[in-house]
Parts: sequence; C-alpha cells; structure tokens
Amino acid sequence: MSAPATTGSPTRPDPPSPGRLPGTLRLGLSRGWLEIRTFSREWEGVLFTFVLPSVVLTLFATVMGDLFDMGVPAVDYFLPGLIAMGLMSVSFQTLGVSIATEREYGTLRRLRGTPMPPGAYFVGKTILVLFLALGQVVLLLTVARLFFGATLPSTVEAWATIAWVFVLGTVACSLLGIAVSSLARTPQAASAVVTFPFLILQFISGIFVPVMALPEWLLNLASLFPLLWMAQGMRAAFFPEAMAALEPSGSWELPTVAPALGIWCVVGLAVTLTTFRWKTRKDG
Repeated sequence: MSAPATTGSPTRPDPPSPGRLPGTLRLGLSRGWLEIRTFSREWEGVLFTFVLPSVVLTLFATVMGDLFDMGVPAVDYFLPGLIAMGLMSVSFQTLGVSIATEREYGTLRRLRGTPMPPGAYFVGKTILVLFLALGQVVLLLTVARLFFGATLPSTVEAWATIAWVFVLGTVACSLLGIAVSSLARTPQAASAVVTFPFLILQFISGIFVPVMALPEWLLNLASLFPLLWMAQGMRAAFFPEAMAALEPSGSWELPTVAPALGIWCVVGLAVTLTTFRWKTRKDG
C-alpha cells in the first residue's frame, strides 16, 4: 500500500544565517581610510600638521645660518630634533585633542553602540597617525635637502635606526595621546592639557636648545618622557659619529634609547587600557 499523503502546510526553509562580520583588522583598515578622508577635509589642519616642522626648520636655517657654530650647518643640526618633534605632534597632540572632541560630541558613544569591535577604532587611529607622520617626515626631508642642502644619512644602518625610532616613538606617543584624552573634561581643556607639556618638552629635550646647554636636572626630567629619547635616536642616525661627544653621556646610547621607548609603549598601553572612556563623565 502506498503511504498516506502528508497533510498541513509545507515546511518553510530556514532563513539564511547572517554573514560573519568582517574582522577587526579589515574594519580597522576601512576605519583608517575614513579617518584620513575626514582629516583631509579640514585643509587648515592638514596644512598646519604637514608644514609646521618645515616652517620651523626654514626659520632656524635662515635666521641662525650665520650665527650657528656646532660643527655642522644649522639645518643639519636641527633636522633630527624637528623630526622627533613632528612625530610627537601628529601622535600625542593630534590624538589627545581629536579623541577628546569625539568623546564630547558623542561620536565614541555611538561607535561603541555599533557591532564594530573596539579594536577597529584604534587601528583606524593608528593608520591616521602613521599617514600623518610619514607624510610630515617626507616633506621635512624634501624641504631640508632641496632648499637648504641638508646632509641626509647615507648608510642602511642609519636609515634602520630612523625606522625603529620612528615606529617606537610614534607608538609610544600615540598611546600617551589616547590616555591623555581621558583627562580633559572638554575639547578646549584637552588642547591645553596636551599642548602645555608638549611645549615644555620641546625646550628641555634637545629640540630647540642643544642638550649640552641644558642643566643636568632638566635633562633628568626630560629623560622621563619619550621625546628626549626620540630626538637622541634621530641624532644618532643623522649626525657624524664624532658629534656623539657632545651628548651628556658622550655617546648616542642607542642600547638605552630602544628600551626607553619600548617601556613607554608598555606604560602607554597600560594607562590607555585602564583609563580610556567611550563616554564623558556626565554620561556616566
């Protein structure tokens, strides 16, 4: 006998399962492209960010060209310090102010409410900082070489030193910028909280004033922060070996520069993880 016919409504197929969300890295790359495009729309910020170190170098090379007596031209002497200053500017200063602004206007709170992994936000900021840092360094070296005949490093070892100081210094200052952004109550306060220490560090870390002219206690204070070590590492790459005698220790101390910047990366990460807030204090 044949089986009885089945009665009732036909069984509906299961709805298709939603596709997996892209990974943190992929979303971070997309976020980084968005950060770059957003930043590029503010032409004033783009101009100031990229041009400032080159303008300062031009002033030093022009005003102090005939007054400078350090064994090298003024442009050669100030170039490595201005590279370090620029790296801290686009990382510590840029992130400290921009993240505080995004927190104040609710951008961070809205992003936290989306399926986007939190790590993608920080990957995006990292891409923005690396874009700004690399562009600024390339422009500064181009201006120094083409317009003032600056002497650039000629060995692979020197460029390798520039590369690891660039990476460690930028990462350390970026993490500190993210951490500092949580200290300010408003974007206006963030600008002061970030700019004031950065300005002081420029004068006590061998950027504008030669390190041999600074009191020992000021150098000891500056050594607690990454800018001094970034500038010293850059000088080791750009300056003749004989100029190491002008350093306070009589050497470039590269075996100390690397751990010092590495420690700041660890400290910055720890402080960021423990203090970062997606909402303002008034939002709870």
